[in-house]
Amino acid sequence: MTYEKTGTIISVEGQVVEVKFSHTVPAVHDIITLEGDDSIKMEVYSSSRAETFFCLALGPTASLKRGAKVVNTEKPILIPAGSELLGRVIDTFGEPVDGKPAIESSEAYPIYRTAPTYADISARQEVLETGIKIVDLFCPFLKGGKIGLLGGAGVGKTVMLTELLHNIVILRSQQKNERTVSVFAGIGERTREGQELVETLAEKKALSSVAIVLGPMGASPAIRFLTGFTAAAIVEYFRDVLKSNVLFFIDNMFRFAQAGNELSVVMRTIPSEDGYQPTLISEMSSLHGRLASTASSSVSTVETVYIPNDDILDQAVQSVFSHLDSAVVFSRDVYQQNLLPAVDPLASYSSALSPQTAGELHYQTAREAQALLKKGIALERVASLVGVSELSVEDRTFYQRAKKLRNYLTQNLSVLEDQTGVAGKYVPLTATISDVNKILAGEFDAVPEEKFLYIGTTKDIQR
Repeated sequence: MTYEKTGTIISVEGQVVEVKFSHTVPAVHDIITLEGDDSIKMEVYSSSRAETFFCLALGPTASLKRGAKVVNTEKPILIPAGSELLGRVIDTFGEPVDGKPAIESSEAYPIYRTAPTYADISARQEVLETGIKIVDLFCPFLKGGKIGLLGGAGVGKTVMLTELLHNIVILRSQQKNERTVSVFAGIGERTREGQELVETLAEKKALSSVAIVLGPMGASPAIRFLTGFTAAAIVEYFRDVLKSNVLFFIDNMFRFAQAGNELSVVMRTIPSEDGYQPTLISEMSSLHGRLASTASSSVSTVETVYIPNDDILDQAVQSVFSHLDSAVVFSRDVYQQNLLPAVDPLASYSSALSPQTAGELHYQTAREAQALLKKGIALERVASLVGVSELSVEDRTFYQRAKKLRNYLTQNLSVLEDQTGVAGKYVPLTATISDVNKILAGEFDAVPEEKFLYIGTTKDIQR
């Protein structure tokens, strides 16, 4: 230890520690430790004034006090890297939390890295089939793209994310002999959900291809904030070093923004107009920018985004939108109608829904289906006032077709099989497009609308 690397704690406020270095100043993201106790770690976050720095406490602060000496390690957070992470559950620092031995890896990887340059990024136009009718039809998922699952509390975001993980990771590996490398980041969510995910993956024999990073809601805001960067570093290692295609699942991106907001409040940062930290946009960009596909490997990202108070105009939610290729928007009104998954097909969108990417048939089918659903909503308002019998014959036909189409888009999910007792169904995109075209053409006008609820394809209808 050299004298120039030591500093003094000025104040401790929650998880934020203010430290003064009179000689050699530390770099942002350097780890400093308490003199005499290397287990007490802090990360340099920003400079408060000359020679004084705000640091994030990465553990309990009970042993920290004013005047205590700290030592700069001159290194950022380093985590073990490699295929040894597959099948394991770790925390923000790469330490196992699954009760298994420590991860033996010959390489230490920093959690902060620069995003790929414009020349290194590769854009793909390949659609990744999910087997979920309403997603595949209206919000096709680009391989190497980013899809957001947006909604309020309790409308099914995490269930949808888990179903996507099940269909893409488990079914594709079983049916097509593809070994998919996946990373799951649990940011600010329940520990129970992480445990259930591990048990599900182990039961389906898919845990060996997934690396899991957890920063649960009970952790400090600093830990929750850094969890996303740890997971991103693992994704980058698989992409750049092992040259693997990666599926990255994040639950929940809003909690990442929320953790950053909690830290900014303690550091006395002047908030923006909406109450969030002024660095919100740059923080979101620094994380999402790293999740890019290169010429050798793709990174496909699925992230849930909690919408506080069902206000989609919330600034934290809006900061995510610009990074998404597809947005699956959940609706509480749809949920209350028991039309599950509770996705609003008119509010959801995808940049892949174009003739060039999805194909002319898929594009035209989706647009005609949206037009029918929109007309059905308008006719439903009229019918609620004067009654269905007062509609014209043509309008009544469109109204009933819209009902049948909306019911057809409901689906039993595999991850809920234990709770509902009903087996989930994977529906190929070609079958979905074919069935929707038949409904639009009136081939099922004589079939009652309730027959379309929670079926796989129209072949399941008992006439």
